[in-house]
Amino acid sequence: MIMDIFIILALVVIIVFFWQLRQMAEVSRVYVNQECQRQQVQLLAIAQHSARPSLGGHSGFTWKASYLFEFSTNGIDKYQGNIWMLGTKIQKIEWPVFPEPQWQDAPNPKGNIGSCSNR
Repeated sequence: MIMDIFIILALVVIIVFFWQLRQMAEVSRVYVNQECQRQQVQLLAIAQHSARPSLGGHSGFTWKASYLFEFSTNGIDKYQGNIWMLGTKIQKIEWPVFPEPQWQDAPNPKGNIGSCSNR
């Protein structure tokens, strides 16, 4: 009887930790996708690099995980960045040095700034 309760409790803990890892993967994917759009680069892939249990988060026990993401600036070259998370919170994102887009690919200015106008 007691052993059954411990087995059920252990299964519940495993399921909760797995569910939290899935939530973290989704949050990291959405965040990196938004950051790639902001940087005007193409997101190629994202994958979990490491995960380990840690203290912190809402419940006290959570995962500390790092993810690798690959992106491209021109469709040919690829670069790799890192993102670190504690629970579902983004702790840090690290971008490698990559070339800026060519001037003809840069976004056009909108509106007036100082004495400049688009007429």
